[in-house]
Amino acid sequence: MSKKIIVYLGLSILEDEAKTILDADYRPPVKRGDILKAISEKPDVIGIIDGAFHHTPAVAHKEIMKALDKGITVVGGSSMGALRASELDDLGMIGIGYVYKAYRSGQITSDDDVALSFDPVRNVPISEALVNVDYKLDLAVKEGIITEDERDYIHDVAKEIYYPKRSYQNIFSKVEMEDKKKTKLIDFVLKEKDIKYLDAIEVLEYIKNLE
Repeated sequence: MSKKIIVYLGLSILEDEAKTILDADYRPPVKRGDILKAISEKPDVIGIIDGAFHHTPAVAHKEIMKALDKGITVVGGSSMGALRASELDDLGMIGIGYVYKAYRSGQITSDDDVALSFDPVRNVPISEALVNVDYKLDLAVKEGIITEDERDYIHDVAKEIYYPKRSYQNIFSKVEMEDKKKTKLIDFVLKEKDIKYLDAIEVLEYIKNLE
C-alpha cells in the first residue's frame, strides 16, 4: 500500500518538476492552519519546502509538533521547511539540505534569508533569497572569481536591500567592482542553480526513499 504524502511547495521548485521526482499531493506554500487540516486527512508523510512568511501568519510550531505526536513523519528543507526543521529537529522533525544545516549551525538566523517576493499571476520570483545569493558567492570564491573580502562586501550590499527588492540586478547595480570581473561574476551567478532548488530536490528524494 502506497504512502499518503502531502508536500507544500511553491517557488523553490515547480510542481510539474516535483511530480517527476515524487508522487505526492502537492499544495501551495504552507501557512498557519494548513498542517492542522492535513492531520485530519491522516497522511503518512508531510513535506514542507515553501511557506508563507509576511503576508499571512507562518505555519506554527505547535501544528508541526501535533503532527509529530500523531506519528506523522514531517520532513523539511529548502525554505520555510529548513527554518522549522532547524527549530524542531530535537522533537523529531527531519531536516534536509544545505539551508537547514545553515540554520542549525547558526550560519543564518533570520527568515529574511530565505524570503522572496513573487508575481502572483505568473507565480515566478521577482526577488532573490539572500541564502541563494550567499551560496553562489561562496562558489564564486572557490572558483577564484572573487576574493573572500569581495564576497563579504557583496553580501553586505545584498543584506541592506529590503527582501522584496533584492534582485541580482539591484544588487549588482550597487556593487562597485571592476567591469570585467563584475561581468564574469554575474554570468557565473546566473548560470548556477539556486541552493533552495537543489535542497527542494533533496527533500523530495529523501521522502521518496522512506521505507
